Amino acid sequence: MMNKTLQDYLTLPYTMEITPDDGAWFIQVKELPGCMTEVDEWDQILPAIEDAKRLWIGLALDRGRTIPEPVGVLP
Repeated sequence: MMNKTLQDYLTLPYTMEITPDDGAWFIQVKELPGCMTEVDEWDQILPAIEDAKRLWIGLALDRGRTIPEPVGVLP
C-alpha cells in the first residue's frame, strides 16, 4: 500500500462544521481533532480552513501520526 501525501489528504471530503460566533465564524474539521479556525467574513471560510487542514495534516505527516479520513472513504 502506498503512503498518502499531503495533497492526497487535502483532496478528501472532510466534514466542516461552521458555527456563528459573535459576529465571526468558527470552523472546525470534524474528523481532525483540533483542526479549527475563525474568520470575520463568510468568504474567508474556505481559504482559512484549507490553510488549517494543510498545517494540521502536514504536521501529522511530519510526526508520523495517524491521520483520520472521512467516513466512507475507501483506502
